Amino acid sequence: MHSNQSLKEIQIALLASEYSLGDLVRYYLQNIREHASLNVFLEVFEDEALRKAARIDQRIKTGTVGKLAGLVVGIKDVISYQDHQLTAGSRILEGFEAQYNATVIERLIAEDALIIGRQNCDEFAMGSSNENSAYGVTRNPFDPDRVPGGSSGASAVAVQKDMCLLSIGSDTGGSVRQPAAFCGVMGFKPTYGRISRHGLIAYASSFDCIGLIAKHPEDIALVLETIAGKDEFDSTVSEKPVETYSGAFSTLAPQKIAYYEEILAPQSALQPEVREHLESTITQLRQQGHDVVPIEAPWLSYILPVYYILTTAEASTNLSRYDGVRYGFRSSQSESKQNLEAMYKESRTIGFGKEVKKRIMLGTFVLSADYFDAYYAKAQKVRRIIAESTQKIFQEYDFILSPTTPTTAFEIGVPRENPVEMYLEDLFTVQANVAGIPAVSYQVGFDQKKLPIGMQLMANHFEESKLLAFLQELIGK
Repeated sequence: MHSNQSLKEIQIALLASEYSLGDLVRYYLQNIREHASLNVFLEVFEDEALRKAARIDQRIKTGTVGKLAGLVVGIKDVISYQDHQLTAGSRILEGFEAQYNATVIERLIAEDALIIGRQNCDEFAMGSSNENSAYGVTRNPFDPDRVPGGSSGASAVAVQKDMCLLSIGSDTGGSVRQPAAFCGVMGFKPTYGRISRHGLIAYASSFDCIGLIAKHPEDIALVLETIAGKDEFDSTVSEKPVETYSGAFSTLAPQKIAYYEEILAPQSALQPEVREHLESTITQLRQQGHDVVPIEAPWLSYILPVYYILTTAEASTNLSRYDGVRYGFRSSQSESKQNLEAMYKESRTIGFGKEVKKRIMLGTFVLSADYFDAYYAKAQKVRRIIAESTQKIFQEYDFILSPTTPTTAFEIGVPRENPVEMYLEDLFTVQANVAGIPAVSYQVGFDQKKLPIGMQLMANHFEESKLLAFLQELIGK
């Protein structure tokens, strides 16, 4: 076995008895132990994984296994896995055990995928650096003094350092794609409603998506076709039939690709190496026969404000359920006061971290009676304009190209005079969530410090098949 094997290659090796699934699990477990200092896994299901691997090995011999046999998966700590801890990287859910399986977990297990552990993340998926977890900072695999991105940073590190073959994360504004770019792997966000959110801890419900992190487009395609589709537990899931994404990897005709000319303007905040790789990617695409055209997007500067107004509002509502009464953390100090309001305040003040409290307060503010029309209602109107403008682009173009992030991974703990600077890390990724379209990040090179640089491709609603096929063609594997 080697670190760059795809699931198809693993399955061929398992069928040929080159090694067993138990051997593969032990290989991943050894890598998890060797890289423990990166703080990737909050919990490793070692004994359980080995027991399940032994059972699947027996079924491989009899030819009665599911199509994902051999797939070892890590799950972000916001996805419900029955009878296992689920904390969302927060103290307020410390010790809480999931009561049921998320739909994605049910569908993975049904096809004999094996879940190896629970991965660290920014608290309640709020962050772009993986520094906001109550359980410590996760570190970048290329430079442990730098962040891996967030909020699915640990999920990206796990794939890069071969601790699992694929990670299941969540993407609300780039939380799968941005860490994938920082860690040199692929991060895929589907169309909103393509994958059920049942069992995903909610941050901002109209933006949240289950996302996939892997090294191979074909692995993403096979898992996507397994976990996507309608679900009686999630009314927001599309009933549109699920395509056989793994069978769509054929050579495409030359494509029309748009990019925003504002991104390459002299005053843009792009790191020089990121700019150079964007320019070289545009040149390479043109040399391959694709039509790559600069377009204007006058609404681009409004995307981040719209995103943060709406997501904080939804977070304020979603996180009101964590009150210290029904489950999770309850402050012992408040119990002596015999006052329900005091118990709420104490439990939430101690249980939530700084970033989560900040977003709850911002969301509560924009939803307040005096400011609802000025902020929330107006942001919803602008969101619709952005979504409609995005659709107009796809009437003429097949894809939109951009860097995934303005910079490569930044240092851990670097203070920022303006906290809004951190939110700029999501500048290029939030459009896909605002408009509800699919997007993928893939590695195109390194900067002078040998840190990965990612490019992003966005496609129209439910064009995951075309997006993954084009990605496969680009990377040439």
